[in-house]
Amino acid sequence: MEHLPDHREPRTRSRLRLLAPAAASAIAVVAVVAAATTASAGTTLGASAAEKGRYFGAAVAAYKLSDSQYVGILDREFNAITPENEMKWDATEPTQGQFRYTGGDQIVSHAQAHNMRVRGHTLLWHSQEPGWAQNLSSSALRSAMMNHVTQVATHYKGKIYAWDVVNEAFADGGTGARRDSNLQRTGNDWIEVAFRTARAADPGAKLCYNDYNTDGVNAKSTGVYNMVRDFKARGVPIDCVGFQSHLGTGMPSDYQANLQRFADLGVDVQITELDIEQGSNQATLYGNVTKACLAVSRCTGITVWGIRDSDSWRTGQNPLLFDNSGNKKPAYTAVLNALNAGGTTTPPTTTAPPTTPPPSSPPPSTPPPAGSGCTATLSVQSWTGGFVTNVHVTAGSAPVNGWTVRIALPAGTVVTGTWSAQAGGTSGTVDFRNVDYNAHIAAGGSTDFGFQGNGVGPSGTPTCTVG
Repeated sequence: MEHLPDHREPRTRSRLRLLAPAAASAIAVVAVVAAATTASAGTTLGASAAEKGRYFGAAVAAYKLSDSQYVGILDREFNAITPENEMKWDATEPTQGQFRYTGGDQIVSHAQAHNMRVRGHTLLWHSQEPGWAQNLSSSALRSAMMNHVTQVATHYKGKIYAWDVVNEAFADGGTGARRDSNLQRTGNDWIEVAFRTARAADPGAKLCYNDYNTDGVNAKSTGVYNMVRDFKARGVPIDCVGFQSHLGTGMPSDYQANLQRFADLGVDVQITELDIEQGSNQATLYGNVTKACLAVSRCTGITVWGIRDSDSWRTGQNPLLFDNSGNKKPAYTAVLNALNAGGTTTPPTTTAPPTTPPPSSPPPSTPPPAGSGCTATLSVQSWTGGFVTNVHVTAGSAPVNGWTVRIALPAGTVVTGTWSAQAGGTSGTVDFRNVDYNAHIAAGGSTDFGFQGNGVGPSGTPTCTVG
């Protein structure tokens, strides 16, 4: 049986999404866009989007790649693909430690053969967990979660344009709070840990948070906004935010403004699962979503959730751009017209944390004055053969301008990735130095960095020196 897409849970929640004010999404801006189609520029969705420095994609099911009409539309019209279910946890790790990539690999191969980007969807989500993960708790689940992210992101390293690292972690309602899930109960830092782990596994992929009912400025979207702002301030590696935009017969009036406020945080924004209930204004709404994205320079692309109405999870609502027979609908024309009329600006690129090797000089050997200096503590999440370490650096009674943390690694342990610091080695005793954006710590303040490795994680107390 087909797995349920993230918005097709066997509960009433998907209906709640449609009743919430729906949003108009927009296409996005990408610094380098692969040519996605052999058709003339401006005559297909992908070609026209590429002219504007963006992508226009579709969610795809692997088993439908044998449908000639489906594939014909896919290859002609789109320049990006999102797997509907094939990269979710239950599909990729049905048994703990045993990974299966058949469906995902099939979709990636098709995308590569047709010069399409791939949006990886999704590394962690409270739904569609395999049964074995549902039965784990706390530290065991945290370790399994991190191993899953590491293994899947490593398998697809270099093949994924953007990952939905975490999906739907905020609750509906007016509080802006996190969703209560088994993942959340492993600790409030689980989303941060997931992003850091994904960065270590695939430094080249853009890392996104993805959610629904966040299309306008509301309590839920503001909760996500506050998380992203905090992540950016602390150097947590987040590059983009996805807005699912499952719309009914309307859209929030502040849709574009909501996209822009996220973009102003320094992240890309993407419309990730667009579909709009068919009605007299379906074409208008599709056009408005496209225009909104084009108006935000960091909106890098739009993905519709399916190709033909018959492929949609919203049975009977005919929410896509092609009808059941594969014919273009008025909504298709509205999108293409909006794309062809749009601007051609290129967005800023986002970069991974600095990778410049640290200076070769040793850290200062003079101990800091009493009451000043810095201290460091570490927390380690381990699994068989690997680990992720988060290090918390705290300033003393005086501000810190530059710091070095020295950590002794067990014999045979090798550091494979570091974020928010520069590692002066990969084994033995390693000095981790600050990077430019976290060198200064106010008196009594703190910052964090982390690293991932193979072998046994470190233990004991690290030393921290100033300078």
